[in-house]
Amino acid sequence: MKMTGAEAVIECLRQENVEVVFGYPGGAVLTLYDALYLAEYPHILPRHEQGAIHAADGYARVTGKVGVCIATSGPGATNLITGIATAYMDSSPVVAITGQVAVSLIGRDSFQEADIRGITTPITKHNYLVKDVKELPQVLKEAFYIARTGRPGPVLVDIAKDVFAAEIDFVYPQEVKLRGYNPIYEGDINSINEVYQELCQAKKPLFFVGGGLTLSNSSEIMRQIVSHTGIPVVSSLMGLGCIPDDNPHNYGMIGMHGTYAGNMATTETDLLLGIGVRFDDRVTGLLHEFAAKAKIVHFDIDPAEVNKNVHADIKVLGDLQWSLEKLLERVKERSNLEWQEQVAPWQQQLNNWKKEKPLTYNKNSEQVLPQMVIETVSEITRGEAIIVTDVGQHQMWTAQYYNFKHPRSFLTSGGLGTMGYGIPAALGAQVGAPDKKVICVCGDGGFMMNCQELMTIADLNLPVKIILLNNQVLGMVAQWQRKFYNHNYSHSSLKTKADFVKLSEAMGVPAVRLDKKEQLSEVLEKAITDEGPRLVEVCIPENEDVLPMVPAGARLDQMIMGG
Repeated sequence: MKMTGAEAVIECLRQENVEVVFGYPGGAVLTLYDALYLAEYPHILPRHEQGAIHAADGYARVTGKVGVCIATSGPGATNLITGIATAYMDSSPVVAITGQVAVSLIGRDSFQEADIRGITTPITKHNYLVKDVKELPQVLKEAFYIARTGRPGPVLVDIAKDVFAAEIDFVYPQEVKLRGYNPIYEGDINSINEVYQELCQAKKPLFFVGGGLTLSNSSEIMRQIVSHTGIPVVSSLMGLGCIPDDNPHNYGMIGMHGTYAGNMATTETDLLLGIGVRFDDRVTGLLHEFAAKAKIVHFDIDPAEVNKNVHADIKVLGDLQWSLEKLLERVKERSNLEWQEQVAPWQQQLNNWKKEKPLTYNKNSEQVLPQMVIETVSEITRGEAIIVTDVGQHQMWTAQYYNFKHPRSFLTSGGLGTMGYGIPAALGAQVGAPDKKVICVCGDGGFMMNCQELMTIADLNLPVKIILLNNQVLGMVAQWQRKFYNHNYSHSSLKTKADFVKLSEAMGVPAVRLDKKEQLSEVLEKAITDEGPRLVEVCIPENEDVLPMVPAGARLDQMIMGG
C-alpha cells in the first residue's frame, strides 16, 4: 500500500492493536495529527505532555498492554522525560512517539530542536531516531516488541518532521530478530531443583514478592505455591495485590514503612526467595545486614538485576511463568501436610509478631486521620477498586491500610517516586479499565503538579474518584524534618488561601470538603458511588507520621513504631 509516513505510523498502531493514544500536538507532529484526524483514530488530549506519558503508563499497568503517547519536538518531547523515567524504573511498557525537526535542520539548534534520543538514552529500554520513511515500519515493529518482551520498559521513537509527509510502499514486518536482544524465557531446570532442595531443608523460609509477578502475569501460580506450602510471604511496594492482603500467609509490605512482622520475618529468615524484585534500598535498609541469616534466592528475567544490590546464593533466570510453574511442580511432590508441619513453628512466630505489633494509629482521635480515610475507602470498595496514588505520606498510608486483593490493582510510582503521577495515571487506568472503580489518593503537594488533568477527566466524564489528603505541608518532607532535622521545616509548608474544592469545580469535577470525623463514611461512600468524576478534599493533621519507619542507614528490625 502506498501511504505517507504519518499514515504508516497509524497503520503500525493498528497492526499492534493499540486501542488509544494519549498525545499533545505541535508543529513537528501536525502532519501526524492531520492523519489521526482523517483516520478518526482514538486519541485523548491531556492538558500537559507529562499527563500524556503518565496516562499511557497507567493504561499499560492496568491492561498489561503497551501504552502509547505522542508529543512534538523540543519542549513537547522534554516534557515526557519524568514520565519516561517513571516507566523505566517500574518496568512499564510504553512507546513514546516524538516529532523531530526536519532532517536538514537536525544538529543546527533549530527552533524547537532537542536531542531527545541522547537525553533519554539512560531512561529508555531502547530509542530510535527515524530520518528515512522506509525505516518506519521496522522501527515501530521493533519498538513495540522491545517494550513488551522480556523485562518490559519504555521505548522512544523520534521521527523527523519531513518523514511524516514522505511516501512509502507500506509493508509491516511479521517478526522481529534483534542481534543482542534475546530475552530469557526458560532458564536452567537445575536451579529450580536446587531451590526445591533448599526449601525442603529450611526452617524459616520466606517468599518476597515484587512487581515482576504482576508484569509476568504469574500471581496465580505464586498463590498456588503459597497455598500448597503455607510458606510465609512478604511484599515490596510494587508487589502489593499479588498475594491478597487478607491471605493468612501474607505478612505485608517490608522495608522503610513495612510491617513489624514483615520486617522481622526478613531479619530472621534462613531462606529468602526474592520473586521478581529489585532489592531496592527502600526495602533493604542497611544493605550489608539485610537478611543476614539467610541464603538468598533471586528469581528474575533480567540478569542485570541479579547480584546488583544483594548477593544471591542461587539465581533463577527466566520468565516467572516458566520458573514458578516448575517450582510449583516440585513443591507438589510433598503433601500440604508435610509442608505445614515444616513451617508451623515459623508461622507461629510470625503470627506472634503480627499480634504483638500490628499496624496501628489513634482510632480515638477526634480529628480525621489519614489511616481512617484509607480504611474506610477499603471497606466501601471491599478491596475491589483500582487504587492509584501520587507519592508521599498518602502513598505509604494507602500501601499499609488498603486491603489489596488483586494484581494490577495498585498503581504508584515506586522506583522514581514521582510527585504528579497520580491523577494522570488514574485517567489512563480508567480508560484502560472502563468498568472498574478507579480511585486516586493524592496529597496536596503532588496534586498541584498535574491537577490540570482534572479538565481532561471532566471533558471525558471519566468516573475517577480523587481523595485529596490535605495536611497543608509536604508531608513526607516535613516528617523527615521533624524526626531528623530538629523540626526545621525549611520550605515544606503549603499553607495557602487557595480553595481546592473551587479549583476542582472550576475544572469541571464536582468536589466536597471533608473535615469532620462523623461525616467520613457518608461523604466517601457518596463520592465513590456517584456517577462521574468526584473529588473529596479531606483535611488531616499536618503532624501525622507514617509509622512504622526504618530510618535511613538502619536495619529493618530497628523500626520507629507507631501507637
